[in-house]
Amino acid sequence: MNGNAILLLPMLLPLIAGLIIGFQKEEKQRNLLVFITMAVEAVLVWWLCLGEHSLEAWRMTERLSIAYHTDGLGKFFACLISTIWLLAAVFALEYMKHEHKPARFFMFYTFSLGALMSLCFSANMMTLYLSYEFMTILTVPLVIHTGTPEAVRAGIKYLGYSVFGAGLGLMGFFFLNTYCVTTDFVAGGTLDMALVAGRENTLLVVFFLMAIGFGCKAGMFPLHAWLPTAHPVAPSPASAVLSGIITKGGVIAIIRVTYYLFGADFLRGTWVQTALLVLSIVTIFMGSMLAYKEKLLKRRLAYSTVSNVSYVVFGLMLLSPLGFVGALLQVVFHAVAKNILFLCAGAIIYKTEKTYVYEYKGIGKQMPIVMWCFALASLSLIGIPPTSGFVSKWYLAQGGLAPAFGALGITGVAMLMVSALLTAGYLLPIVIDAFFPGKDFDNTSLQKKEPNYLMTVPLVLLSVAVVCMGILPNPLMKWIAGISGMIF
Repeated sequence: MNGNAILLLPMLLPLIAGLIIGFQKEEKQRNLLVFITMAVEAVLVWWLCLGEHSLEAWRMTERLSIAYHTDGLGKFFACLISTIWLLAAVFALEYMKHEHKPARFFMFYTFSLGALMSLCFSANMMTLYLSYEFMTILTVPLVIHTGTPEAVRAGIKYLGYSVFGAGLGLMGFFFLNTYCVTTDFVAGGTLDMALVAGRENTLLVVFFLMAIGFGCKAGMFPLHAWLPTAHPVAPSPASAVLSGIITKGGVIAIIRVTYYLFGADFLRGTWVQTALLVLSIVTIFMGSMLAYKEKLLKRRLAYSTVSNVSYVVFGLMLLSPLGFVGALLQVVFHAVAKNILFLCAGAIIYKTEKTYVYEYKGIGKQMPIVMWCFALASLSLIGIPPTSGFVSKWYLAQGGLAPAFGALGITGVAMLMVSALLTAGYLLPIVIDAFFPGKDFDNTSLQKKEPNYLMTVPLVLLSVAVVCMGILPNPLMKWIAGISGMIF
């Protein structure tokens, strides 16, 4: 180990603090420790991302090692995740007062952040695979936290799908170790084309299976079914990070495999590019349709995630700078908006115990701050300017309309429009009923039920971000363009 051993801190701090949190019985001390841990972690991550750090923590063989590096992509995801994880934790400090065993929840919530940081800063495929598996194992307790039979079944389903998907990734790792010059992540790819010659189709099949496997965590068809099962049963802060952040763990893995191992040049114009574009388009439509029909709010939002994260996959599989920029913009904007929506759902459940969308008539008069935040996040998911969701959809559409993609690109852009209309159809009626319940609705019995500042401050900050990133997207776009420039 060398002076760059400080790079281990974003992984070790949550693990050590999580153990202490898990055995802290006094609520005020535990909550203070949770907040300090998340805040210090966020500051530490942003500080580390100001420079370049590399560390080989453990070398197993000549080609296998546990190593970390703060490259552009890792910094991007680590800063996003640590910031949102902090805000969701602040919300959870109040929300978990009506759940049992909050110490256990916060212990695994903190552990999970360490696994995510390890995933973000992974310098090679082995480190990424191990981090990915740890992320799965440590988030299962968040899904099954309530201990109901439904929660346990959902946790088993989540674990089964995730392990199967990761198994496909591990299978691909065996091939990559043989056909790559190195399994360290290098922008542009590391395939040894002399070894690949004559075996191109085998490698394309391997990539397809790896994309399907890691796409499980991102909610891509056909391994998407865990999402609508797990989200409704988990505590709302867990649902928020599962939907907004954990799904991005799959996205990180797909980006690393696509752009840092196989390379865009090897995949561009092949059948596997076409197949994955088709799968992403199918998932976008299917998720939106299922969300439109769903009456339970958290399950509706889960199906929405199935659709929205596939926007990211669509942009990545365009294998173009425009598509890549649109995909990473969508990563940020979806993470922020979906955390708002799930946290709003949690605030409503916490104060009213209402879970179905038809129960929300007039709730905007009881919880105006919560529902205004819900409205802004809904507009962003639909893609209405000046909210941030419009910006990512613009770049994705521009990438899809490139002449190289022909009818398939046009179909993808058309599906983005259809999905936007369906999103409006399943989110805006909730907002309208909340603020305009109709003449026949009895307003006299309504009482203010706005949650306290621990819930409203994170919601307001995230909602401000939704608008500000839509009005002033240039700083974020320059950051992403820098990452894109390294790859293309």
